[in-house]
Parts: sequence; structure tokens; C-alpha cells
Amino acid sequence: MDSKDTLINTSKNNTMVMVKRLVREYLAPYAGQLVLAIFFMLIAASMTAAFATIIEPVMDKVLVAGDKAAVWGLGFGIFIIFVVRGGAGYLETILMNKIGQSIVANIQNQMFGKFLDLDLKFFHQNPSGQLISRVVNDVNALRTAVTSCLTGIGKSLITLVLLVGVMFYQDWVLALATLTIFPLAAVFVAKIGKKLRRMSGDIQEGQASLSDRLSQIFQGIRLVKAYGMEDHERQMAGKSIEGVKRLLIKAVRTASLSGPFNETLVGFVVFGIIVYGGFQVAAGETTAGELLSFITAFSMSYEPMKKLARLNNTLQMGLGATERVFDMLDQNPEVANSDNAQDIEVTQPKIELKNVSFAYESDDKKKALNNVSIEIPAGKVTALVGRSGSGKTTIMNLIPRFFDANSGEVVIGDHNIKDFTLASLRKNIALVSQDITIFDDTVWANIGYGREGAYKDEIIKAAIDAEADAFIRELPHSYDTRLGEDGVKLS
Repeated sequence: MDSKDTLINTSKNNTMVMVKRLVREYLAPYAGQLVLAIFFMLIAASMTAAFATIIEPVMDKVLVAGDKAAVWGLGFGIFIIFVVRGGAGYLETILMNKIGQSIVANIQNQMFGKFLDLDLKFFHQNPSGQLISRVVNDVNALRTAVTSCLTGIGKSLITLVLLVGVMFYQDWVLALATLTIFPLAAVFVAKIGKKLRRMSGDIQEGQASLSDRLSQIFQGIRLVKAYGMEDHERQMAGKSIEGVKRLLIKAVRTASLSGPFNETLVGFVVFGIIVYGGFQVAAGETTAGELLSFITAFSMSYEPMKKLARLNNTLQMGLGATERVFDMLDQNPEVANSDNAQDIEVTQPKIELKNVSFAYESDDKKKALNNVSIEIPAGKVTALVGRSGSGKTTIMNLIPRFFDANSGEVVIGDHNIKDFTLASLRKNIALVSQDITIFDDTVWANIGYGREGAYKDEIIKAAIDAEADAFIRELPHSYDTRLGEDGVKLS
């Protein structure tokens, strides 16, 4: 087996793994709704087949024989077919979309929750714009694939099978000859799908880069304007936008190739049906109604066949995004609770670093801390003083376990901080960062952040202690004033 065959088999295996995971973890909880949707799907598909079947007596009894008695019955039968098909299709579409949207919402919640559980190293390696793109753009691509495919693939496939059954019922020889186009179309569609799968990853990556670029520009807009860099940033963002546009146009051009190919195949088959069927009718070996019923069944089967081709393209684009989604969902934090972690109970919170070494990257030749030992006594104010880059911030990051030391240990009281749960350790640490973060929320919410259930009196007391109460009350809505992103509405 050559490398190309290996690559194709790997891709197939990977696809099946992803599909099975989607079904097992996300679709299975909605099994009851799915069964009900399939029931309505079967009704709608059977009505489509029934319409193709009823065309035969309409042609032979009404249009050819002029049987007036059959007019009302057949006309009412067609009316009922359309009413039932419309109602069943509506219910099936609503149920399938509800399932699809619920699955994608669950994935978004799970991904965001996963991000919150990961440690700071992950966020240092993945810019915020990239992560936002994973939650929004990647999952939206997955949303389109899931909702479209759940709604369309089953219905189109069932309809196609039933219509093929009608074709075999009318003329099995002609049906066998006609079905030769299906394998040809399937092979062509599969090749297009593989190309789209590869393109999907490039498109999602391009959109992530664009989101990251825009996020950085908006966050640094003050510097952009201060240094007159608007034109530069406009050009850089324009390049990213142009790159995404080219990828999307290429994907549409590739996906649209199936249209003219399938139209050509169908045109050739219809030509053959008319020639063969025309001679059969002329020879009296079949009726005009039977031929028309066969042509109707084939024509109607072409529509679900086209839908399946389009849905395969959508599915492949979605699977490209799914790979990126699952890559994020499978991330594990390097900093986590040990199996025997306990809630912190320290009466004398003396802090010690014992022979601690740490590097932010495993291949860093220069360590941020190299065999450092210090003692911070309880009940006293201790200042860490040193030149920039000497490791002050790193020490502060190790105490609440934003990172774990590569060697040595950090001790509070007489216990290694790894013996404590992360939640209890950080709950007992108050952090005033050099990097100020203010959320686009009220003053109440910003001061009370991290203290769930804090009373307003407690928040006001904290503001008074910080000598902020006076200017807060001068704000337009006092403590109810929204501060804007990073406090842009504050002086």
C-alpha cells in the first residue's frame, strides 16, 4: 500500500471516528425525538413515492381513457398526498433542527467550559481571537453540517429508495439501466468531498487568524491611533479578509462542480428513457401512464440525489471544522487537582519556595527561576524586589498554581500546595494584578467579581476602603453604571 492509500484510509477512519463520537456523545441523548422525526420523515418520503405511483392511473384512466368517474377520486387522492407530505415534512424539519441546534449548543457550552478549565500556558499559546473563532466560526460550520445533514440526509435517502422502488415496479430492466448513473455520481461527489474537507481546515484557520487580528487591533486601538497606524492595520486586516475570501470562493467553485456533472448524466439518462420508453409504448408493450410514472419517479429521485450531493459537501466542510472542535475538547490542563487533594486549612500561612526551577517553555535554555529558595513569613508584609525579568511575576504565578514548578516545591504552612484543591487554594488568595481588567458590566458586578453572593453593603465598604466610593457616586448611574470594556468609560 502506498502513502496515498494510507492517507485515504486514515481519512476514512478519522471520519468514522468523528461521526461515531458525534452520535455517541451528542446525538444519543435525543434518541426519542430522533425516532419521532424519522417516523414523520418516512411518511413524507412515502407520500412522494405515492405521487409518482398515482401518475399512472391519472394518465391512463383520466387523460387517455377519459374516465370521468376516476377524476374526483384521483384528484382528491393527490390533494391528500400533498397535505400529508407537507405536514409530515414540517414536523420532521422542526424536530431535526431542534436536535441539531441542541447538539451544537451543547458542544459550544462544553468547549467554553473546557477553556475555563485549562491553565494559563494554554492561553499563552493560543491567542484569544483564535479561541473565539473556535467557539464561533468552527462551531457554526459544525452547526450548518449537523442541522443540514440531520434534516436532509435521512429524508433524501429514504425518498430516493422509495422512488427507486417505484421505478423497479414499473420497469425493472429500465430501472437497472437508469441506476448506472448513481455509482458514477457517487464517485465524483466523493472526490469533491475530499477536496472540500481539506479546504475546510484552511478556511477555519483563515477565519481564526482574521478574528485574532481584529481582536488585537480593537484591544490596542488607542496605540493604533496614537501612532497613526490606521492605514497599516487596514492593510494587514485587508490581507486576512482577502485570504478568507479566496478560500471561500475556491470552496464554492469546487462544490459547484457536481452540478453540471450530474445534469449531464441525468440528461443522458432521460434521453435514453424517452427513446426506449417511446418505442415500448408504440409497440404496445407498456402504457403511456406506466412510462410517465417511471419518468416522474426518476425525475423526482434526481432531486434527493442532488440534495445528497450538496449535503455531502456540507458534511465534509463540517467535518473539517469538527476536527478542530474535537482538538480543543480533547485538551487537558497541565495544572490539575491531585487525586488526594484536600481543601486548604492553614492557620499560619507561611510560604516557602524550596529549590524551585521553572521555565515557561520546556525547550527554554534560560529558566525564569533556577533552584530558587525563599521564605515569606506569616503575618508580615513581604516585597519581592528586583530588575525586570528576574522572576518576581513568575513567583507570584506559582503560588496560586497558575503554573507548576518544573522542580522543587512551593509550600504553604507545612503542606505542598499540590496537596490542596485549586478552588480552595485560590479562594484564600487575594490578587491585585499589575494588569487591570474591568469587565463591560456595572460597578456592582466588577467590585463583587470573584465573591459570589456579595451583599451591596460589602461592595460599598470595599469601595470606601479603596477611596473609590466618592467618584463612583458621581458616575451617571452611580454603582449601576456600566464601565465599558477595560473600563473605557472611566477617566
